[in-house]
Amino acid sequence: MSSKNKKSASGDGTSTIALNKKARHDYFIEESQEAGLVLEGWEVKSLRAGRAQIAEAYVVVRGGEIWLVGANITPLTSASTHVHPDAGRSRKLLLQRREIDRLVGAVERAGYTMVPLKLYWKRGRAKLEIGLAKGKKQHDKRHAERDRDWERQKSRILKHAG
Repeated sequence: MSSKNKKSASGDGTSTIALNKKARHDYFIEESQEAGLVLEGWEVKSLRAGRAQIAEAYVVVRGGEIWLVGANITPLTSASTHVHPDAGRSRKLLLQRREIDRLVGAVERAGYTMVPLKLYWKRGRAKLEIGLAKGKKQHDKRHAERDRDWERQKSRILKHAG
């Protein structure tokens, strides 16, 4: 089987490793940005095995750089003996300087929060989708849930009517 047949159904070579479903529930996502990750060898092997979790992670600015904090990449049991893996270490995100400046400006001046949305493969490289977000209040969450329920009911009604 050739490598072209192994790619995802979308055809662009991307496949999801981990999703942060809680982010879309807790925040209004204004825009998203793709960033690369600085990883160690054992982390790449663990990601290939799908052993990553970004639900509790967040993105911070330290010293003019963007960092992913709280993401959990569980090491494989077959990791090398001379490597001491740290599953919860902070990982540097790779962005161009103008992108970093724009994100920092939005966070510091406009009151946005940066949240990790999705961890995925793109052309053999691990990428993280970061969302610029504003927090939702409790009533906003209830309103969004009510709208989702109504859309679901509407589609059922239309399906049975037609």
